[in-house]
Amino acid sequence: MIAPATFPRAARLLKPQDFARLRRISRHVGTRHFSAEVAANEQGGPRLGLAISKRVSKSAVRRNRIKRIARDHFRRTRAELPAVDILLIARSSADQEDNASLRAELVRLWQRIAAFNEAVH
Repeated sequence: MIAPATFPRAARLLKPQDFARLRRISRHVGTRHFSAEVAANEQGGPRLGLAISKRVSKSAVRRNRIKRIARDHFRRTRAELPAVDILLIARSSADQEDNASLRAELVRLWQRIAAFNEAVH
């Protein structure tokens, strides 16, 4: 039986000091619609933080759609990612894309993060 793809509290960046540490020591990985700050962590699994600002869209509904897609995709691929902290930042172009395009973009981003982490270690 396959374990359910969950997004537990331990897999989230929640504390301001986690975000600050990530901003200080991270490496940049980007795609067309997303940018990510990535750094190794000691928690033993990947953690995700989101930064989807009003610059991406003035509409909270549209920003929340991007967040929902990112969280869902991370939840489904979390088991395949290395033990890194990821701060996912959406670019304003993400607002214009449909859900399938955003998912495809996230696949590329997760692959780059995994390859980047292998190159570092």
